[in-house]
Amino acid sequence: MKDWLTGAVGMLLLLVAAVVVLWWVLSDPADDAGGGPVQPSPGDAGTAPGRQPPDDLGEDDVWLADLVLDAGTVVTPESRLRDVRALAQDVVTGPAGLVAATVTVDATVPFEVVAAELGDDTVVSATEGGQAMVVRTVEVLGRELRAVATGTVEVVDGRLLVEPRSIDLGGPDFLSQGTAAVVRRLVTIEHEIEGLPSGLVLQEVAVQDDGFRAELDGVDVRLVP
Repeated sequence: MKDWLTGAVGMLLLLVAAVVVLWWVLSDPADDAGGGPVQPSPGDAGTAPGRQPPDDLGEDDVWLADLVLDAGTVVTPESRLRDVRALAQDVVTGPAGLVAATVTVDATVPFEVVAAELGDDTVVSATEGGQAMVVRTVEVLGRELRAVATGTVEVVDGRLLVEPRSIDLGGPDFLSQGTAAVVRRLVTIEHEIEGLPSGLVLQEVAVQDDGFRAELDGVDVRLVP
């Protein structure tokens, strides 16, 4: 019942937001109390500077120059993101749904989301030099070892990748060097950011205190089918 009520409230908020947007776009501002015309805000010419509605805008379509979303947390069945800020430009409603010409998203992937992909006992955190640290128990030759790996984060094939530059197994140097190749794949992070509209591609990523800060963008992105 709790999940049903949460979903119902969410749908209601979306419906109210849609009605407000449509009313704002389709209606004209009223005159002020003095009877004079309402003065536009600085730089306001009815559309965003440099952008105009498409010439083929349908009779029932709505065009929005900019659409901004700020959310503290975004949760989907596939993932969880924090501090999400999205900017969609040249958004048109129509038979194809809600489609934006360009979309830019900045979001934080929490460390715990990535750690869960490696194993229940894994801990991912930030360390010196803008690197990420992975700590987990690995099994090598029938023995369990506590591995501490550090590496820099980068974007490879649209995915977040942290490949270890150093691996410490807590033993003599020759032991760490001899088993590093075996455990490397067990502490390598390769994460695909999910839960966002298809068409967005990861461009940049950086390590911060609470997770990986990612920037994604895309063109002709369908926001709502």
